[in-house]
Amino acid sequence: MKILKIDHLGIAVNSIDDGKAFWSDVLGLDFEGAETVSEQKVTTAFFPVGESEVELLESTAPDGPVAKYIEKRGQGIQHVAFRVENIDDALAELKEKGVQLIDQQPRIGAGGAKIAFLHPKATNGVLVELCQRD
Repeated sequence: MKILKIDHLGIAVNSIDDGKAFWSDVLGLDFEGAETVSEQKVTTAFFPVGESEVELLESTAPDGPVAKYIEKRGQGIQHVAFRVENIDDALAELKEKGVQLIDQQPRIGAGGAKIAFLHPKATNGVLVELCQRD
């Protein structure tokens, strides 16, 4: 598996508008736009930082994963995403190594990226996302 870089840090927020006030107005990061990913029950907003990004995640439903995360842990860093060269090869290698996966196959995330999550039980409590952008 070839990890190319940290693609983004996912930050769970109650409100993207409130989050924008800090990330854009206070820190001066450019707001790249928002996108709703219906099947994941989330609206995302990206703020580029060098070759990586900060991704704000706002739940679109009370039973969505981000809403559940905020309910248990409060707002804050929800996941770290690594860009990989080939997500299918990465998942196959991780399965071979016995790593517990949330996603057995890649799915489509924000911006059309292929994504897959590793289970926090396999990563010392950190939700790790792999993503491939073509």
